[in-house]
Amino acid sequence: MNKIAVSILFAIILVLGINKIANVIFYVEKPENSAYKITTVTTASTSTATNSSENVSNGNIMALFASTNSGEGAKVFKKCAACHSINKGGANKIGPALWGVIGRKAGSLADYKYSKAMAGHGKIWSFEEMNNFLIKPKDWVKGTKMAFAGLKNAKERAAIILYMNENSDKPLPLN
Repeated sequence: MNKIAVSILFAIILVLGINKIANVIFYVEKPENSAYKITTVTTASTSTATNSSENVSNGNIMALFASTNSGEGAKVFKKCAACHSINKGGANKIGPALWGVIGRKAGSLADYKYSKAMAGHGKIWSFEEMNNFLIKPKDWVKGTKMAFAGLKNAKERAAIILYMNENSDKPLPLN
């Protein structure tokens, strides 16, 4: 038993000793000033990202329509298909059916029970309104029961809006 205890103690001392010797051999002094000035880089990139996000969320979604198509929107819509149908005459699921949603008044399907917030929202689902809603639904319509986190990618939002617009009896013009 003594031999085991001494062996364990010797191993611990050996590891600690090697660690101390390595620190002495490979000691590197910390510089006084950082080699990179992070604050200026962060400030510049943050303001650029904020400006581009504001431009897209403030109605420039129309500019992104040229860089995407409804085929891409069909792929993105798979995230929505668990709760919404997009087919003509499709049934409501957890969320309302989205056939003809672009150009329709928010909270207006008679056979779906909307949250009070969505029923009271009362705006028409234009391209810009849908874009702002899809960024983060709970922030755009406070009190909505839609639990989706949102689409942060502006190109994905543009693609899905094009796709939803095509799935309508009266698609809105893209100009």
